[in-house]
Amino acid sequence: MLYNVLDFGACGDGSTNDGAAIQKAVDACHADGGGRVYLPGGKTYVSGSVILKSHVELYLESGAVLRGSADLKDYASLSEAKIDTSVKVPTYENCEYAGEPLQFFIFAKDGTDISITGPGTIDGMEEIYYGTVTPWHIDGSFYPRIPLLFFENIEHLTIRNVTLQRSAFWTTHLVGCQDVLIDGVRILNNLRLANCDGIDPDHCKNVRISNCHIESADDCIVFKNTEKANAYGACENITVTNCTLISTSAAIKFGTESENVFRNIIVSNCNISRSNRGISLQLRDKGRIENVIFCNLNIVTRMFSKQHWWGAAEPIAITAVKRKEDSQVGTIQNIRFQNINCDSENGILIYGDESRNISDVVFENVFLKIRKKTDWPKEGHDLRPWPGEAVAAGKLAGYYCRNAEKIRIRGGQVDVSPEMAPHVPEKYDIADCGRMDISED
Repeated sequence: MLYNVLDFGACGDGSTNDGAAIQKAVDACHADGGGRVYLPGGKTYVSGSVILKSHVELYLESGAVLRGSADLKDYASLSEAKIDTSVKVPTYENCEYAGEPLQFFIFAKDGTDISITGPGTIDGMEEIYYGTVTPWHIDGSFYPRIPLLFFENIEHLTIRNVTLQRSAFWTTHLVGCQDVLIDGVRILNNLRLANCDGIDPDHCKNVRISNCHIESADDCIVFKNTEKANAYGACENITVTNCTLISTSAAIKFGTESENVFRNIIVSNCNISRSNRGISLQLRDKGRIENVIFCNLNIVTRMFSKQHWWGAAEPIAITAVKRKEDSQVGTIQNIRFQNINCDSENGILIYGDESRNISDVVFENVFLKIRKKTDWPKEGHDLRPWPGEAVAAGKLAGYYCRNAEKIRIRGGQVDVSPEMAPHVPEKYDIADCGRMDISED
């Protein structure tokens, strides 16, 4: 059945708050056993919080825009905690987050068979969250801010063909969801606005992300195991394929929230461009990352402001260090990189703790071209968040490896341009490591 929001009192004039009318349509659809809640095209529907329910498809016709309200009072609360609207410490210095926002825009919990589809647009109204603004970075006025979509414990979740834009925080945060399909989605966020990740599967299982285009700051697709949701178990059985990704942080990232296991994940046939990092495995907590394959990728990176953004143009960064002095940190093992072209301003970084907790990593046919693209400083290794100096001292290298073992490099090539040679004196800097196997073509 079709439930047109105009029939429930929505105006779609871009100024009236249509949230109550949209919620009435959702509630009626759910009460009748399910169907499609329909937002006709050519209109802008302003809304605060909307709660989706089982067997409801929210469909946005071409030209339909569902835009977040400019009034924070229109967003319902998930917590009794008060919002502090003054960020005293920039989020690039302190962005610890247990995984549950204080308020929500589009939300569902403990449901089944929920969909958001159609060629329309959901807009997060980013401007109302602005704090400090610089030419390289926009911080939010409070933290954590409101995610665009927040779904918890949903089975059979589909997000298809919609455009999600101008989110001021994690755009699509999925917590403990199972059987998730995200296909043909465009995520268009401000590349200067901190913390507006694209897709965050958090303790999720059986997820397929395909045919998406994502532009975001921070990370485009980032796998999480947050502390708040640890009861949902591992983040596992996930595929990412045929995506184009642009990020001022990492295009594909694991962590840093890593309280549980990440396993059985495949990333293939993707193009990463204009990014600060390509792939980043950032283990900072007691979980582990295992059985992961990256294959058939093109990665193009360049350096951004190290003050504002973590990373330094590494096409691949694998780090497993303690978040704090008294933290536990897990392991990274059985990782495969195959058939990857890298055009970057830095090399590949592998950095574990003294226990050598990174092992069994294979690079096969990885071709790395390092060349100068910006005037940002080119030295040191960014290990944030960790208790040491933000950027550890050291020259760059094609492969810079510390505290790891059983690293195998087969085929491929490292090509350093003449202007980068003073910054990259060695192709392989592998001090303090166990057995290494290098056989470059």
